[in-house]
Amino acid sequence: MAKLLTLREKFTQSILPELQKELKVKNFNAIPRVKMVKLNVGIGKLTGTGKDYSYVVDNIAAISGQKPMVAKARIAISNFKLKKGQPVGVYVTLRGNRMYDFLNKLVNVVFPRVRDFRGISPKSFDGNGNYTVAIRESTVFTEINPDDLSKIHGIEVTIVTSAKNDEEGRKLLKAMGFPFQEFKKRGGEPKVQ
Repeated sequence: MAKLLTLREKFTQSILPELQKELKVKNFNAIPRVKMVKLNVGIGKLTGTGKDYSYVVDNIAAISGQKPMVAKARIAISNFKLKKGQPVGVYVTLRGNRMYDFLNKLVNVVFPRVRDFRGISPKSFDGNGNYTVAIRESTVFTEINPDDLSKIHGIEVTIVTSAKNDEEGRKLLKAMGFPFQEFKKRGGEPKVQ
């Protein structure tokens, strides 16, 4: 029986050589790679009202497999009723095996569970090859029990790559299995690549 490859093994054995040919890069170390994955959740609305946000921390810990950090405001902004030191977000940074495991879960489990999913937008690159996707409901992750949630929250996932531009970043993520939308020129539904 054939051994199933992890995303990291598949990346090093088959995706990197294919990318090297496609991008026509001579140096193997110059091929774009994923550096890290960041998960962010804003909790500004919860902390301003004095509500408990510990369930958000627990959800991010369950999804990522590592304890998240709580971001606090550096300065006070009176128009937003924000005090210095008040919690405003929860974030976690994934690297190494956890990063590859999360990306595998994102592509093969989470995206198919999103209702009316037609692919992710190829326009969400930042100009440097990094990609950000927002997931409106955290319940699409299998670690979250929708019955236990008091309030549904969204998650922002940022994939930081070593690509020099958006085109290289798009080719890297597409080779890793990300389902980008492909738009027709006139009308019609977007098609998943």
